[in-house]
Amino acid sequence: MRNKFEKEMNELHEHLIYMGELCEIAICKATSILLKNSSCKAKTIFDVESEIDQIEKEIENLCLRLLLQQQPVAKDLREVSAALKIITDMERIGDQAADIAEIITSDTAYENFEVSKIEAMSKHVMAMVSDCVTAYVKHDLALTQAIIKKDDVVDDLFEQIKQELILFINKNVEEQGKLAIDLIMVAKYLERIGDHATNIAEWVEFAITGNHKLYADKE
Repeated sequence: MRNKFEKEMNELHEHLIYMGELCEIAICKATSILLKNSSCKAKTIFDVESEIDQIEKEIENLCLRLLLQQQPVAKDLREVSAALKIITDMERIGDQAADIAEIITSDTAYENFEVSKIEAMSKHVMAMVSDCVTAYVKHDLALTQAIIKKDDVVDDLFEQIKQELILFINKNVEEQGKLAIDLIMVAKYLERIGDHATNIAEWVEFAITGNHKLYADKE
């Protein structure tokens, strides 16, 4: 019985790793349209988002099967329960990458804007997502803390981008102002992705320790 449980847990880990990779791909492809370093089209991101939705359902079914048929206890139960929470945040990350793709079209010119900080945000949140999956699979508590701290960097970049673009809007014509607002929204979606990665890190911490600030706040 235990061997079967461990086999299915390994399958769960593999699925989560794949879902995390899809999230990274979606973020990368969405921002690559803005950075003009790819011929990627919005439809490609929507296809990846659809695949994220599908793998979420598969993981959910696997988790429910583990809960109902294997009846895990203590730490195993926390790990399966955390996975159900984690995939919800991953699915939302896919949604927000698609939201970026809806805003940014490959034929829109952003040459008048400095987008290096948006590129930095994208790299940070992709690393956060990747580290979350690694922390879950390897039960790495120290890595979860590093992920949570990295969200402060993402938040700071968002505030810098927002303030710079607000100043730009105040000084420029209507069309350029609209593009600046688009970029603020892109930065906001990346900031939200960082928040979801932080949520995932907190659920990984729960899987490892049994502690979660959601429950601590209610005590």
